[in-house]
Parts: sequence; structure tokens; C-alpha cells
Amino acid sequence: MGDERGRCAVTVGGRPYELNPSGGEVILPGHGSKIHHDPSCTHLTDSGTLPRHPDRDGLLWRRLLDAADPAAYAHSIDLRNGQNRLVTGVCSCALRPVAESHAETLPYWPIDDALRVFDRDRHQAAVEAADRDAEAIRAAFPWEDWPKLSLDRYALGQPDAPGQVYSHALEFGSKALGSITGGTAKKHLVYRQNNGAWWYDKRYADVTEAWEEVRAGIVAAVEAARQGRVRDIDDLPAVRSGITVIAKTLRIYAPEATLPVYADSFTQHCLDRLAPGSAARLQPFARKELLKSLVDQDPRFEGWPPQLVWYFLDWWAPVRRSAARVVKIGTGSLAEHWPAFLDVGLIAVHGDRVGDLHRYADLDEFQAAYAEAYALDGTPPHRLAAQAAELWQLLDLRLGDRVVAAQGRSEVLAVGKVVGGGYAWRPEFGETPHTVAVEWDESCAGTLAQPVADWGVRTVSEVPSGLWKRIQALADARLPAHLSGMADEIARDAADEEIPPLDDGLQRIDDALERRGQAVLFGPPGTGKTYHALRYAVRRLGELSEDLSAVDPLAEPGSKEFAATLEALTRSGRLTTVTFHPSYGYEDFVEGLRPVKGDSGFSLEPVPGVFKRVCANAEADPGQLYLMIVDELNRGDLPRILGELVTVLEKDKRGLPVTLPLTGETFRVPPNVRLLGTMNTADRSIRMLDSAIRRRFTFLELLPDSGPLMGRQVGELHLADFLDELNRRIRTHLDREKQIGHAFLLPDGEAVSTPAEFAAVIRGEILPLLQEYAYDDYTLLAAFLGEELVDPVAHTLRDVGDEKLLSLLYDELQVGAGGR
Repeated sequence: MGDERGRCAVTVGGRPYELNPSGGEVILPGHGSKIHHDPSCTHLTDSGTLPRHPDRDGLLWRRLLDAADPAAYAHSIDLRNGQNRLVTGVCSCALRPVAESHAETLPYWPIDDALRVFDRDRHQAAVEAADRDAEAIRAAFPWEDWPKLSLDRYALGQPDAPGQVYSHALEFGSKALGSITGGTAKKHLVYRQNNGAWWYDKRYADVTEAWEEVRAGIVAAVEAARQGRVRDIDDLPAVRSGITVIAKTLRIYAPEATLPVYADSFTQHCLDRLAPGSAARLQPFARKELLKSLVDQDPRFEGWPPQLVWYFLDWWAPVRRSAARVVKIGTGSLAEHWPAFLDVGLIAVHGDRVGDLHRYADLDEFQAAYAEAYALDGTPPHRLAAQAAELWQLLDLRLGDRVVAAQGRSEVLAVGKVVGGGYAWRPEFGETPHTVAVEWDESCAGTLAQPVADWGVRTVSEVPSGLWKRIQALADARLPAHLSGMADEIARDAADEEIPPLDDGLQRIDDALERRGQAVLFGPPGTGKTYHALRYAVRRLGELSEDLSAVDPLAEPGSKEFAATLEALTRSGRLTTVTFHPSYGYEDFVEGLRPVKGDSGFSLEPVPGVFKRVCANAEADPGQLYLMIVDELNRGDLPRILGELVTVLEKDKRGLPVTLPLTGETFRVPPNVRLLGTMNTADRSIRMLDSAIRRRFTFLELLPDSGPLMGRQVGELHLADFLDELNRRIRTHLDREKQIGHAFLLPDGEAVSTPAEFAAVIRGEILPLLQEYAYDDYTLLAAFLGEELVDPVAHTLRDVGDEKLLSLLYDELQVGAGGR
């Protein structure tokens, strides 16, 4: 079953999939809860004849995904498995997760199919809400007032009544119109900074001239749009850098001129789906004009308001990797208020001294204000900066993002979805005025078996995929006892774990690899370069490998599931890990002559190297991502190892032929191969790499991060403070590339907790590294660790016990450095 000619790409939940059409009917499992399109699917372990269900238009998969209540929809069409239980999901034999490089080679899901199943009525309320927001702004800022609108009525940063400011209403007071939040306030072209100074383009003599030019540019942009000349906005220099602000302003004052697609990248994305290649050389507003004209000329959209067209496009072909974020917000001392929060649907956070987050242009400005407001509390500056960054995350929460309400280090109170406008400043809440509207669900309430260390010290923190899996498992623990003995497939389907988006660190790696094809993680020793590379492999390859057993993309590092996933991915050939060293050569990596035993003895024959074998596997399996991790990349002679592949590694040259000198074979690097290297900068700076190599890799720096050590102590010594102060001294006397990574104090992923463990790390790993850095200069070593531990005259380290070592370092690097 399934029609090869009908296979296409589709984006669901921010991820690319390959759709295998059903062929007119779906297969229902004997005891699972997902529809199947392929009778040979390995997930169909049932014996005997399986039930079928008609699927004449081939869209049952989408109707299930879009149903507000999948169980109710399944009941309405009598979609049941062999045990008469409702079937509510879609198997990977129907929607197969694939690499983006493969999705781009497939035709996209036909728009006619999408229009047949799109529920216009479901979006009507949202269209009406958007129209109300636009009307409210027009009433508060009538168009006829704009030619003389005052700066204090326009610009962000006004001390009073932010709701009376146009930029505030545009960015924060009209969520139904679509969001333009994020980034900095510079997109508004002129704004008042928190220190009272005005920011504006320095080509203007002063803020008065800047505002007059910006205001005239906004008026000219709207007038051009009203006259059908949207592309002329590209020629208005005063507003050229404010694309999203101008685009949303057009939605309010010239609503029929464009679609409410604000970011230029989104406009380009829509055009790529509707008319590939049509807008490659156009400027931003010319693209918006073209997109609107394509819609206007399409009879399928006749009578559709522009807002509804945008909802359709964003549903049919959304920008990828737009899945919901998951963050934890701790209730802390507010535990007694939790029932009220649960009842009214919100979460509240401390921070009354800094005011509404909307007042601040960007994180830097907010961190400075936060540090000033809480400076007298005795909190070290680096802690204040971290606390401000946590609080700032509330602004980034969007509709549908997940919030885990937690108490202490292990208690989950509820999990919810962000609703309404998300963040809101509510001064009536006293010391906890920073609030987020959340629709709560207590099904995951419970106590985690293993506490989360940073939950005790961070109010707002990102929830990594492994932790999210543990939180979701709490719901399974609440199932009735008679369900606990079900088969593995039933349990898996019942959990139906939602895979969250990549965390920020892994997303940076993914973006770099998608953009260039190869990237290097570089930084000082102990910053987790290999750790992050393996985490990326498990998470990214794991979510694309539903066909492999023992693969868990949400497995936590250090767990047996993590090791099993790495083993399965390696065994399948989708993950290959090598380590470069001085004797590693081209013949190991690409191809070389090796002695091969035959009937008449040994002879030298060409043998493919490890990278050539990876490329052969990838070429035979274009839907899958193939990743090679190269540890210690800079220890090898890269020009010699890579040879002629330096050219064809580039993303835009993938698939082009190159002739291998040994065999004369034509060789290509497939587009679904990724190369991820790690590099220790204490050994060799990236500046020492061959320039041709540097140009073809993206370099991502990993620096020491004391965050995982927050709240962890050994005796009186705060590990985070110890690491921060030690690295401050290293940066002062040496450079940032020779800092000490946090991983030294996190053996096996857990922070050292006893004086003996701490002393073993200091003596066995950190001290030898510092001695190497100091080149036996004990005066320099004493500057790092203090003269109570290092004798700069006798050029020796004082012989002290574990407890004494801890005490000396506490006195020197925490108390002596001004820490608490």
C-alpha cells in the first residue's frame, strides 16, 4: 500500500516529514492506537488479518492530527483497533520523519489537498480578534493624526502609560494581529533607552530629526500601500531597517494591501511554497507585494480575508522548527498561592523592583537595570545577570509553549500551555508582578524520582528533552494498576510522548550544520564539546530513526537508554565517530591502499576510508541524516586528511562530482551528510587552522558555564562561585582559551559533593592543567590558587589533606574574592 509517485514532504509541529499516501484505506492495528499506511510496517506486530478503514481522499492522517479532540473524532467515524479501542494517532509508516535535505527534494504536500481539509470556521474567532486589535489601535492612533504624531506617543521606553504608546501597542498590545516581539527595540527605528538616552540612527543630527524622518517614512509607506505601490516602500531609507514594524503597521492602516506576514524570511518562505524561485532577487516589500498578488489571482482564495489566508499558509506550510518550547517556572516561596494560580490560570514570578519587562529594549539593558535594583542584596554580579536572564525568558513565551510549574527540586505541580497574551505585568500582585497566562493540566503532577539540581536555584529554566520525558512519565504513573501490565506498544501509544524542540545549544549546532553542512565545537578543556556532539546525535538522529529499535531521542546523557541509542545509531551507520591524531591520513578518511589477502598471498588494493563509506550509506538512504563526529579535529593534518574533498564539502557543492586520484572514481558528498568536529583551543587556536578549512566550517564556541553548578556546594564552597573566580583569574593572567570547563566538576554528569571527590579533581585534573599553563611559573600558579596552597619561593605545592585543600580554596577563591 502507498503510492511512490504520491510521496511528498509536509511540515508538522515544526518538523519535516515524508508523507506516504494511504492508497484509499488505512490499516488499523490489533492493539495499537495509530493508523498505518504500509502493511509491512515493523510496528505492526499483530498476527492475522488486520481491520481496514476507508480513506477515499487520503486525508484521514491530517484530520486526526488537527482534531481538537482526536478521541472524539475517532469515535465519530468509528476508528477502532482490533480490541475495539479508539485509534487516535498516525504511525511513521504514514508520516516518516526525514532530514530537511531530503524533504527539499520532494514535492510539497499539494495545496488542493490542504484546502479540502482546512477548517476555516475554526479560525474565524481569531480573524475577528485580529480585526478588533487593529480597530483599537486605529481608534487610539487615528491615521489623520500621524503626520504630526509626537515622539512620546510613538516610542518605546516612555516612563508612564506604556499602553498609550504606539510602539508598545504594536509589539505587546496586539498579539491577535501576530507577533513581532523578540530581538531588540531597534526595529522601531527610534526608542528611549532605560537610562533616558534616545536611540536612533546616527546619520541623523539628533532625535528630533530622527523622529521627523521616521514619521515621514511611516506615513509614506502606508500611503504607498494604500495606492497599490507596496514595493515602493523598499525605496524609503528612513524605514528600510524596520521591516516587521512597517509590515504590521500596514496590517492596521492598509489591511488589504498585504498579507499579515511580517518577517521577510516568512514572506520568502511562503513564496517558495507557492511559486518557487519567483522572488529570489526581490527586496522585502516587493516580495510582500508579489505574495499578495499571487493570492489575489488564485480563485481558490476568492473572498478570503488576508488574515485567514495567512492562517492557512502557516498551517499548510509552516516554517520548520517552530515547535513549542518547554520551560520550568518555580513557585518558590509562593507555594501557598499555587491553588489560586491554578484556579485563575497563570504563574507569577518575583521581581517588582524592575517594573514591566516591556519597558526594556533588550536583555543587556534589562540586566543593567536588574543589577542596579538588586545590588544591595549582596548577590554576586554574575548571579544577578543570570537571574535577570531567567526573568527575561518570560517575554519569549508564545501561545502554545509549555510551562512546568515546580516546587523545590523534584515536585511537579502541573504542566500547562501558554494562552492569551502570555507575559503580562500585574502590579496588583505585589512582589510577584511578572505573570504568564497558562492553561493548566494536573495529569503530570507528582514527584520526580531524581531531583533536578538547578530547580533549587533557578526560577525559570529550559526543560531539556530527557527531563521532559521524565515529567511526561509522571502521567503514566497515575494510570490505574490494571493498565500497568499492557504490552510495550500499548504503553508507548498511551504515552504518545511529545518531542520538544531542540534546546538553544543543540539548535545552534543544528542551524550551523543545516546552513554549512559541517561545524566545529571549540573551546577550553572541560566545556562539554564531545558531550554536546553526542547529545546532538542522540536527539537529532534519534527523532529521525523511528524505524530502529532501542532508539530514544529523549534519553538523558549517562543513562543506559542514551548508551543504547548511540549503539543503535552507530550500528545502523547513521552515526560514525572517529578521533583525529597526528598519524591519521587521507587513506584512513577517504581511500587508500591496504594489504588484502588473496589466493596468492597479500596484495595492495584500494580500500574506502571511513568518510567514503559514510557517504555511500547516505546516498542509498536519502531520507535519513548521516552524521560523522570527529573528535580532536585539530590534532590531525586537515589539508592532508581531507584532500580534494575540501571543495565538495561546501553545502552548495554537495552532489557535485570530484575525481579521486587513487582509483579515478567519481565521488560525491551527499546532501544528507553532516560533519561535526570538536576542538580543544588550549591545544591549538582556530587561528592556526588552514584558511581554506576555516572558510568551509562554522565554528561554535563553548565556554565554561557555571550554571549546572549553581546551588551545588562542597562544605562551605559554592562550586559555581569557585569556577567563576578561578576563570576570572585565568582570563586576567592568560586568556579566555585556557579557562577551566565546568565538566571537570561534573564527573559522570553529577557535581562533586564530598571533599575527597573535590580534592581528587583538583589534584588529578585541574592542577596539572594549570601547571602546564603556567610553564612551572609558581608565581603565576599562586595568582590562580593563592599562596596558602602554592609556595612561589620554593616552587612547590603545599602537601595538605582533602579538608584543608577545600578550606584553602574556599578562603582564597570565595571569601577572598568577595563571594558569600
